[in-house]
Amino acid sequence: MSRRRKILIEALLILLLAALAGIFDFSEQLNFNKNLSFLPKKPFHLGLDLRGGTRLIYQADLSQIQKKDYSRVMDGLKDIIERRVNLFGVQEPLVQVQKKGENYRLIVELAGVKDVKKAIEMIGQTPYLEFREQDAKGNFKPTQLTGRYLEKAELGFDQVTYKPIVLLQFNSEGAKIFEELTKKNVGKPLAIFIDGVLISKPTVKEPITGGKAQITGDFSVEYAKKLAENLSAGALPAPITLISEQTVGPTLGQISLEKSVKAGIFGIILVMLFMILFYRLPGLVASLALFIYVLLLLALFKLIPVTLTLAGIAGFILSIGMAVDGNVLIFSRMKEELKEGKPLVIAIEEGFRRAWSSIRDGNVTTLLVALILFALGSSFIKGFALTLSLGILMSLFSAIFVTRTFLLLLAETKLGQFKRLWVFKI
Repeated sequence: MSRRRKILIEALLILLLAALAGIFDFSEQLNFNKNLSFLPKKPFHLGLDLRGGTRLIYQADLSQIQKKDYSRVMDGLKDIIERRVNLFGVQEPLVQVQKKGENYRLIVELAGVKDVKKAIEMIGQTPYLEFREQDAKGNFKPTQLTGRYLEKAELGFDQVTYKPIVLLQFNSEGAKIFEELTKKNVGKPLAIFIDGVLISKPTVKEPITGGKAQITGDFSVEYAKKLAENLSAGALPAPITLISEQTVGPTLGQISLEKSVKAGIFGIILVMLFMILFYRLPGLVASLALFIYVLLLLALFKLIPVTLTLAGIAGFILSIGMAVDGNVLIFSRMKEELKEGKPLVIAIEEGFRRAWSSIRDGNVTTLLVALILFALGSSFIKGFALTLSLGILMSLFSAIFVTRTFLLLLAETKLGQFKRLWVFKI
């Protein structure tokens, strides 16, 4: 296969990939979902500040938890709250643990939620289940066994009295804890509390294996059923209290989204104009590569998916500048090669080869900073760092592969003979 044909095939494959990415990006707006069923149907995931919704902050009460277990309990709270809001039908809920001094908080972001009151009620209704044993003075003291280890709960009926009861099944870790707890409390009461209220106080007759327990009491069928549903959906390992609620209306979110999109479009257009005016034909190729870069990166945001926030869009726009920066370095090296009188194709190849180390080092250092921000930053900083990181990786592909392919393709045509199209000033 000749070199020219190989480059042509590569260019066609890039254009085909870009076309598919563009259709995937805007399939909903163009109503292509029905005709192109082979493309995955995924919308862009918008964050709270763009879509509207509610941001809730809960204070966790860890007074009954040993300090060494704080992290484990907070992770359990996070997992269970995520499960609760998923049951409510929230798409891509964001639940994070935040430590402020000695206080631990849960930040819950529910994008697109219309019935905020119901969502808060559903989270707050989660019962706090705990088992307490009797100490030497006859008081009840908390144990390690809480709703953190509950696998499921279901309605049952006592085989003697036929009264409704709640049957509990703990996971493997909880089963071991329950077995040890019943083993050391044989002949003693083991009380079951829900939200700090004593529900049942059975006496342990023998060690219980298998992780099964039951809650008995003067229950109605409706109460026992509701209790089982709530426990099964997620019993909290520690109590939480709502201390802050911030709501972003859908109208305000829509305004933020429109402004962000406009900023992105204007930024891309200005960068393209700059490249074309200063670098002529190579600048036009760089603009085409930038357009392809945007299409591919948006498709990547959809596929992962990335939850886009205002900070995330800022990272995306910044990555556009990073993508162009690579082209500027390449064109500078090309200019030096052309000044030495080298043929155009060789000047392009040498320009890319000599610019690669600078492009690599600049992008790697920025990528390292972005990774640090993602690891240590808050939710807004993480969104910025994630989109910037993905943009940097895509910009390497755009500058090194896309721009190079189209420059070599044009150099092989008659356009390569018109030096004025390739001579540019910096």
